[in-house]
Amino acid sequence: MKWLKTTVVYESDDPETAAALIGDIFREYGLKGVIVESPDSEADLNGRTAPDWAENAFPVPDRLAVIGFFPEQYQDPAHRRIFEERLCVLKPSIVERFQVFYNDVDEEDWAESWKLHFHPVRITERIIVRPGWQPCDAGENDLVIEIDPGMAFGTGTHPTTALCIRLIERYLAPGGSFLDIGTGSGILMITAAKLGAAKTAGTDCDPMAVEIAGQNLAANHIPPDRFSLSEGDLAAGMDGPADGPYDLIAANIVAETIAGLIPDIPPILSRKGIFIASGIIVEKEDMVLEKLAEYGFEIVDVLHREGWSGIAASR
Repeated sequence: MKWLKTTVVYESDDPETAAALIGDIFREYGLKGVIVESPDSEADLNGRTAPDWAENAFPVPDRLAVIGFFPEQYQDPAHRRIFEERLCVLKPSIVERFQVFYNDVDEEDWAESWKLHFHPVRITERIIVRPGWQPCDAGENDLVIEIDPGMAFGTGTHPTTALCIRLIERYLAPGGSFLDIGTGSGILMITAAKLGAAKTAGTDCDPMAVEIAGQNLAANHIPPDRFSLSEGDLAAGMDGPADGPYDLIAANIVAETIAGLIPDIPPILSRKGIFIASGIIVEKEDMVLEKLAEYGFEIVDVLHREGWSGIAASR
């Protein structure tokens, strides 16, 4: 199988918001993740320069770019034209200029190319995410999450995943239960388990993601009796006490999908539980906040990073 590597090189005075908006267009086509290149991409979540975790350290790019890999069905000229037309409607005040470059990539080359953009990163004061093929110098009190995402979304380096991890660390009580809707690589389930969740569950509509999540949970030594995975349409099938209620539920998807999920959350969330929503570009934050208010949620926390929002809400 061949992939169409699509690189959008852009100029902007607000590169974080621009990258979020461009990435959102990629996700409209079903891509679960993109690569964001920036001269500042080695900065951690506090804006500091990340340490040199390994010998093969991540090279600092000299441009602003967002990269996505389209499958074969999107490789015709008509798709390229429509994709570029979507980019043209972005606000010129945010994306001043852009160019799009296309390259055909074989399956094997794709599997290796994205690894160049994934390196160990400290998400919070005590949580480090690292790829399985790279070592890192962790401290005695650090929690290290080992991830090989394959074709599933979720390495921890994307702002939306990092925001979720921060909120899980903040609101998960040891011994609580956790549900990840759209689990992808399983990174949020692993985070919850390592932070002391007694029970974790994940659902994803992509059977490959379910398989990869299971492999990552096993690689992180999470006992099989502490997690369950199911293939399904997001929260479908999670219909009450038999599958919950859960003390903490996370959905790191996109704003429109999260808004559609909100009516299904109260029956599977414990009375004092917290719902975490991320994958929301800042421009669509109000839409999600309004939907949460409509269904009786109270906003307890909102975090921002690089043009993205992470929201924690209680019933």
